[in-house]
Amino acid sequence: MTTQVFIDGAAGTTGLEIAERLAGRPEFALITLDEARRKDDAARGEAINAADVVILCLPDDAARAAVAMIGNDTTRVIDASTAHRVADGWTYGLPEVVGRDAVANARRVANPGCYPTGFIALLAPLVRAGLLPADWPYVVHAVSGYSGGGKALIARFEDDTDIAWRGYGLAFGHKHVPEMTAYAGLSVAPLFSPAVVPALRGMVVEVPLSLEAMRRTFSGTGSAQAMFDALAAFYAGSPIVSVTQGAPEEGEFLMRRSAQAWDGLALSVIGSKDGTQARLVARLDNLGKGASGAAVQTLNLMAGLPETAGLSL
Repeated sequence: MTTQVFIDGAAGTTGLEIAERLAGRPEFALITLDEARRKDDAARGEAINAADVVILCLPDDAARAAVAMIGNDTTRVIDASTAHRVADGWTYGLPEVVGRDAVANARRVANPGCYPTGFIALLAPLVRAGLLPADWPYVVHAVSGYSGGGKALIARFEDDTDIAWRGYGLAFGHKHVPEMTAYAGLSVAPLFSPAVVPALRGMVVEVPLSLEAMRRTFSGTGSAQAMFDALAAFYAGSPIVSVTQGAPEEGEFLMRRSAQAWDGLALSVIGSKDGTQARLVARLDNLGKGASGAAVQTLNLMAGLPETAGLSL
């Protein structure tokens, strides 16, 4: 059976990459609107209601308005915006953490944010296992390629090639923090410090841990070895998530400007020799598992297909 899919916002970066991953796949038929009609609400409403699954690649308010256009009980939604990530009635689209069946059977799925994907994948299993406390003030250092900021930021970085680093979120209250807190199972919001570098795609999310300080207030704090063991067991058999222990042999992680599309997620646990510190590191493509790849993974599950179909792994 062919699944009818409409990408609302198909001209944006995320929409274009989703369409690329669906190209040539007979399981899906894309409903498309020409340039003159893609911003016409009547035409969009028709397409939304004709689709088995609509994927929203829109700003938050537009995504809410698009959901309100649905006039049937059959059209299912994958929303790539921030609008519904912690909303009632929506399933969070991180199947490795919330469960594949939950995503496969959902009518409304909120695609995770790119930074939260790495953070939640690292923290949620460890908090659930009791190896890390839910009430600790975690710090998250993260860096992304500039494509995550959409067309305006892409144009800014490509026009101003003198930009070497852009730190932002300096007013606190970043829009990713609520989902990071909720789905990692935390009672204290993390301190989130994101930045952008002059690479089109790629992302590194790091959570540094002072295990010695944690143990003074939380006796259940696990060792780096215990954390690695827990993550390796949690993601055992995953075709998308890999878990490694210790620093790379060359002693560094690199983001490359030449990086190609990748839909995997690599997690690493690095512990100090004396056991007092650890660094949890997630590496992913902000346009892959951090956006379009995640949406296609969810679409596959909704359609009853192998979750990796059409992905670059």
